[in-house]
Amino acid sequence: MAKNSFEKYNRSRLEEVTYRTFEVARKEKAFITFIAVLTFLCGIFTPYTNIAMWLGFAMAAYSAIANDSIQTIGTFIASNSHRKWWILWLFMGVIFLATVTYSWIVFDGDVSHQRLASKGFNEAPTSFSFLQLAAPILLLVLTRLRMPVSTSVLLLSAFSTQANSIGKVLSKSFTGYILAFFVAIIVWLLVQKFVSKYFQKKKPAKFWTPLQWITSGALWSIWISQDAANIAVYLPRSLDIYQFIAFSGFIFLGLGVLFYLKGDKIQGIVNEKSGVTDVRAATVVDLVYACLLYYFKVVSTIPISTTWVFIGLLGGRELAVAITKKRLKKRKKSLKKASRMLGRDLLYASIGLILSLLLAFAINSDLREEIIDTVSTEVSE
Repeated sequence: MAKNSFEKYNRSRLEEVTYRTFEVARKEKAFITFIAVLTFLCGIFTPYTNIAMWLGFAMAAYSAIANDSIQTIGTFIASNSHRKWWILWLFMGVIFLATVTYSWIVFDGDVSHQRLASKGFNEAPTSFSFLQLAAPILLLVLTRLRMPVSTSVLLLSAFSTQANSIGKVLSKSFTGYILAFFVAIIVWLLVQKFVSKYFQKKKPAKFWTPLQWITSGALWSIWISQDAANIAVYLPRSLDIYQFIAFSGFIFLGLGVLFYLKGDKIQGIVNEKSGVTDVRAATVVDLVYACLLYYFKVVSTIPISTTWVFIGLLGGRELAVAITKKRLKKRKKSLKKASRMLGRDLLYASIGLILSLLLAFAINSDLREEIIDTVSTEVSE
């Protein structure tokens, strides 16, 4: 009798999983087809370096910006959801063009603000493997699953010629997470009383909107100067005028698609956080984040995972907001919710990091040989 019940339970569970799988496949039919087409194109064009270079760039450009959009334009989209998408697009698009044009002129064709000048990333690829070309496809899939992934680690590690280059990126990124987490807690503990007293009871004054647009624009520009390297890694380190037009024009149009989709599915990570649809709260988030990114930009030219800085910032903020709840019952509930969000964001980012490193190990023969040699030397000693 017990055996029959167990079999019925397993059969019902299997039927439920099968039903859900087919339901997801039905809803995501267009996306699955899109991924299949991209994978097919990667298989065809991998041997042709010039075509592969631009195909890889195109996929990296959209996937990186789509995944990282929650960091920079996420709060901007959330707090301006009542405005027409094309106005937001043109504003951020012009800032993007100005930022990369400045880098291209000042740094002799380099659009990455010298983030690819550091050792280990300074050599442009002369050929591609299938997995190097297909790396952005994994990023697209993880973005669709609402996972905030380190695009710096996932895309750059596939091309690094030295293992210690990735180690430096990871070290700087984890430092960024810890610093952002504690800075966010301190800032919001200091301002939360003011925020809860004035932000919730009064409508935003008119000056908050232009202030937020200025802050968001500054953050977007600083972010581009950090993360353009993740996109430009497929291209020559110095672009001629025609290559630069193709580079900037494609991303400008891709931003239009992103704003039309209102940030797509990963935007939910921002929308679920406390109060970010309020223009004032969004301005504070963007201002603190911009200051942190600017600090790390000045410290060194080593690339950093802005994703880890951002989830540290949001995590610290959520925790501080929960701590300042007056009623014990509400505080406990808020702390539980904040801890759950913090843990989930960390889990997703960690999954993305592990997948990125595994992919880099599988793709990058130089990296793989260096790691194996290092491990073998340590074991023999």
